[in-house]
Amino acid sequence: MSHAATLTDMAVDVLSTADGRKKTEKSRSHAATWQAARENDQPIALGSAPAPAHPARPAKPELLSPRDMPKRKPGTPTGRQAMLHAIAHIELNAVDLHWDIIARFAHIRMPMGFYDDWVRAADDEAKHFNLLCDCLETAGSFYGALPAHGGMWRAADDTAEDFLGRLAIVPMVLEARGLDVTPGMIQLFEKVDEQQTVDALKIIYAEEVSHVAYGSKWFNFCCGREDADPKEVFHALVRKYFKGGLKPPFNEEKRAEAGIPPDFYWPLVD
Repeated sequence: MSHAATLTDMAVDVLSTADGRKKTEKSRSHAATWQAARENDQPIALGSAPAPAHPARPAKPELLSPRDMPKRKPGTPTGRQAMLHAIAHIELNAVDLHWDIIARFAHIRMPMGFYDDWVRAADDEAKHFNLLCDCLETAGSFYGALPAHGGMWRAADDTAEDFLGRLAIVPMVLEARGLDVTPGMIQLFEKVDEQQTVDALKIIYAEEVSHVAYGSKWFNFCCGREDADPKEVFHALVRKYFKGGLKPPFNEEKRAEAGIPPDFYWPLVD
């Protein structure tokens, strides 16, 4: 892919690549190209390459519906491997979600800072996927060795024509959930002295705060542009697209750091 490619061309290139390591390599390479062009004041055009309906996926892992997923026992080595595999799968989906929002909603006028944020987030998620794959390989496993949750892309399908809905559900609900559960996972791997995994999860935890913050920032920006109350809009969108309500406990401190106050999520607890 030549340097003349637009940002949406880059997004579609990532989305059309099936292999996880290759997909993330392209994600990181395109992010570096975009960032270098921005720093040198030679910005790359946004373009209008259409996002594919679904991102390309490797033959493995087999994708199951959430209720068919085997139960994990986190106290066992195989249970911890299954947990790492599940998080790697989430990170790979996140790479696609961040490029997808760029290509799918390119027709909606947004400031350049919006694209900077999502390209940076896609770069981070690619790094996270590779860190977790390295941990799996150290443990004698690999991404694709176990089945994975097929429901991850549903949020993208549901919000394929709703830009505000996508911002509400992906960063502000799904990624915010990561802030709630990651500290417990870090403790779990600290107990069994798996330092490589602890280090990887700490990097992920620190960087996910900024991804939730990007969602919150641009959600508020779009609501402001339409003179709408962000909290009311958020509640309506989550009720529409996220069935079953939000589940405490919440990491109130990190959510606040990411710009999501408690009155956004507590009223949505089922």
